[in-house]
Amino acid sequence: MDAAAAGLEALGSRIEGLQAYFQSGATREFAFRRDALRALKSALKDNEEALLAALHADMRKPRFEAYMGELAQVHAEIDHALENLSAWMEPEHVAAPLALWPHSSSIRVRPLGVVLIIAPWNYPVLLALAPLVGAVAAGNCAVVKPSEEVPHTAEVLGRIIAEAFAKDHVAVVQGIGSEVVPPLIAGFRFDHIFFTGSVPVGRNILAQAAPQLVPVTLELGGKSPAIVDRRANIRRAAKRIAWSKFFNAGQTCIATDYALVHADALDAFLQALAKHTKAFYGKNPQRSPDFARLVNAKHFGRVQRYLSDGRIVFGGQHDAADRYIAPTVLTDVPMDSPVMREEIFGPVLPVIPWREPEEVEALVRRNPTPLALYVFSKDRRVQRHFTERIAFGGGCINHCMLHFGDVNLPFGGVGTSGMGRYHGKASFDLFTHHQGIVRAGTLPEPGVQFPPYAGWKEKVIRRMLG
Repeated sequence: MDAAAAGLEALGSRIEGLQAYFQSGATREFAFRRDALRALKSALKDNEEALLAALHADMRKPRFEAYMGELAQVHAEIDHALENLSAWMEPEHVAAPLALWPHSSSIRVRPLGVVLIIAPWNYPVLLALAPLVGAVAAGNCAVVKPSEEVPHTAEVLGRIIAEAFAKDHVAVVQGIGSEVVPPLIAGFRFDHIFFTGSVPVGRNILAQAAPQLVPVTLELGGKSPAIVDRRANIRRAAKRIAWSKFFNAGQTCIATDYALVHADALDAFLQALAKHTKAFYGKNPQRSPDFARLVNAKHFGRVQRYLSDGRIVFGGQHDAADRYIAPTVLTDVPMDSPVMREEIFGPVLPVIPWREPEEVEALVRRNPTPLALYVFSKDRRVQRHFTERIAFGGGCINHCMLHFGDVNLPFGGVGTSGMGRYHGKASFDLFTHHQGIVRAGTLPEPGVQFPPYAGWKEKVIRRMLG
């Protein structure tokens, strides 16, 4: 038996242990779920410095961005789940139609079983642990696959999960995704798969899950535009768009991918963009401790090629040895260029002028159903026009990315940007089966539904059911 086969056999034994543990009923009680979430929170705190160091080693992620964009978000998810878990687990009693009298109806929530969570590299802590919080709160067992692109962080994540959870409650699978995931999905039937990553890989995951009819949540991406109206506060819009674009060196699925700016405001916007970028990172962002690096050489090369797709307004400096590309703004960008056809996932911002709303809608339709949309305008009619006419996953008015941080808002894509919703209660609902139950009464019943079907019975049914 070769090493790969031996590894798969060992993994199979581990998953069988998870399945048996779930079937034992151990994960279903409120106290178990509560204690597991508390243990995760404690392990996250105990390993905080190790995580921050690992994120810096893998991506030069600034400490502040690592804490705010990853750890703090996971803590918020855990705290929200702990505060509301008891209420979420309660059956919901719903009104039964008159035709079912004297029976009663309720909706009960049941855990799914063993779920698979496949995390990406750009926010490796948040996007592994946030869905895990929902899965554990819902009473499931889980297998977590961290990204191999961030090995230091993946190692610490494995340690955290081992500290927080029983061996047969949550397992971690390490390795190259293209080698580990296909046999994992083909060899074992999971009760749900949660994937965050690119559109092409998402399609593959969906296809691999289809033969066994495994439900899949896909959190993908796309080209998320920021639309700047001439009636917007231009300086504030530029500042907030620059923050969203250059946070984590642009490696954020809901970052502003490109900016559509009214032609009357274009010059002022570009000037404000340059001013705020310099204020954020100084004259030489490569020396700034607050600017991250691209994750690897392959990703660096892909983003570097976008620099020739337009006229550089500012930025453009790059250093392959440091995986550094400066915060860069492009104009005069052809619509059929790669930078306008592909998700950028790097610190390069194309800025496109427009005059009529129809131009904006036509431009967005070239890359439809973005994961996020940001509209900057003081005019509520303009805000309403774009948010109603454009299909998108979620977004903000007069800001960027903030919707992701609100645990009360469901998060997810639409169309090519994904399927399924999570965060807060939406995560709990995602990993549960909502089971409709009718409790039959014991009082004497009219017997209208039973044969023989006398004429008067049809009259009664028509009257009751309309």
